[in-house]
Amino acid sequence: METLSALGQGFLVALTPIHLFWSAVGVTVGTAIGVLPGIGPALTVALLLPVTANLDPTAAFIMFGGIYYGAMYGGSTTAILLNTPGESGSIVTAIDGNMMARQGRGAQALATAAIGSFVAGTIATLALSFVAPQLVKLALLFGPAEYFALMVLALTTVTAVLGDSLVRGLASLFIGLALGLVGIDLQTGQARFTLGQLELLDGIDTVVVAVGLFAVGETLYTAARYRYEKEEFFKLAGSVWMSAADWARSWKPWLRGTVIGFPIGALPAGGSEIPTFLSYLVEKRLTKHPEEFGKGAIEAVAGPEAANNAAVAGTLAPLLSLGLPTSATAAIMLAAFQQFGLQPGPLLFDNNPELVWGLIASLYIGNVLLLALNLPLAGVWVKLLRIPRPWLYAGILVFATMGTYTLNNNVVDLVILWVIGILGFGMRVLDVPVAPCVVGLILGPLAEQQFRRALSISQGDPTVFFTHPISLLLLAIALALLLTPILMRQW
Repeated sequence: METLSALGQGFLVALTPIHLFWSAVGVTVGTAIGVLPGIGPALTVALLLPVTANLDPTAAFIMFGGIYYGAMYGGSTTAILLNTPGESGSIVTAIDGNMMARQGRGAQALATAAIGSFVAGTIATLALSFVAPQLVKLALLFGPAEYFALMVLALTTVTAVLGDSLVRGLASLFIGLALGLVGIDLQTGQARFTLGQLELLDGIDTVVVAVGLFAVGETLYTAARYRYEKEEFFKLAGSVWMSAADWARSWKPWLRGTVIGFPIGALPAGGSEIPTFLSYLVEKRLTKHPEEFGKGAIEAVAGPEAANNAAVAGTLAPLLSLGLPTSATAAIMLAAFQQFGLQPGPLLFDNNPELVWGLIASLYIGNVLLLALNLPLAGVWVKLLRIPRPWLYAGILVFATMGTYTLNNNVVDLVILWVIGILGFGMRVLDVPVAPCVVGLILGPLAEQQFRRALSISQGDPTVFFTHPISLLLLAIALALLLTPILMRQW
């Protein structure tokens, strides 16, 4: 009953005209950037961090939530019509979705993706409403040792899961940890790695790093490949509505995709890639038409798209209740919390209930808005693909530069932005994941504080991290995440 009461209060917050407006802005922008290849929700949220610095936090996160959900809807458009997944979660959708487009059934593929996203998003948001408070009760058992272990798990999770190479992931993480050391040591008051610059005494702004790595780095990388990429676009043809047979073949994959996507998205090693591949394999095994898979099976679009959107809601559960990011976009949203002086976790539910429950309630509203936007307006969104790509890239770079400067009206921030942006470009060329860098920058100083606090309480005894059951369990999971890929490769 407490959850239903809190959710009711959340709807009162989300249904105010100003928050409805920001929800509509979020889902519209999210769908648009999902349609545009090479621009994902992580880049967009990073780009908007400087702009939303003076906005009400509740309004800002309602918009960010709308962008996150909307990008998943929009990403299926390019995956189906261009065979170019805008998000990693849309890779599986492109396999059969693009084949349906080649057969003149692109509209039906877009329809099953949109309706499946709505069904999965709504059910998964309902699950989020009840799971997040239970995770908060678990977090109340945590002391400094447990929080340090949790942050180690968060750092390990993003490092091990995002990217193909553990070594590259660790390299990215250590870059972020090094950036997090810049500034004044909170324990001793000594300046660290400031190079004599007064502007660096407060540390490197996480917003500047997020915008540099995601907006500037991604744009430079995409622009560098522009001349070498050929796009084959398939226009919508025939009826935009699904037939009775399409409905009969889609509704079970929608439900199965939801069941697969939400729990895996909530796991530390989750994300949206694993559940979409699992959903594809499950549908291929259960279908009565296995010969169609890889050649345009509608189940292969319905299931993975549902799993993709359910995983987004799953990702928000550990982020809000434990401060644990399991995707690149969640890492940027963690930076957004820090921008507003907030720390996700049990205190967030106690101190800012209107923000948390307003955000969760807005996701229900956003799902309805997205269905209304995507079903009848698929042809309109497709026209965004006609924007000249050089104009798009140039606009992003100008917007990122101006937004960063307005944060503190500081030229040093601009220098850091472009140094980090070029670093982000190099990381993408070398296939080094960028999300661990952002997570390391945000959680590194917090982990250091909890580590030193735990040692102070235990009078310098390092075994405190192994004598507390929760801390030991979290460290064991982190170690397993690091060793499992190595052992699997050896096996």
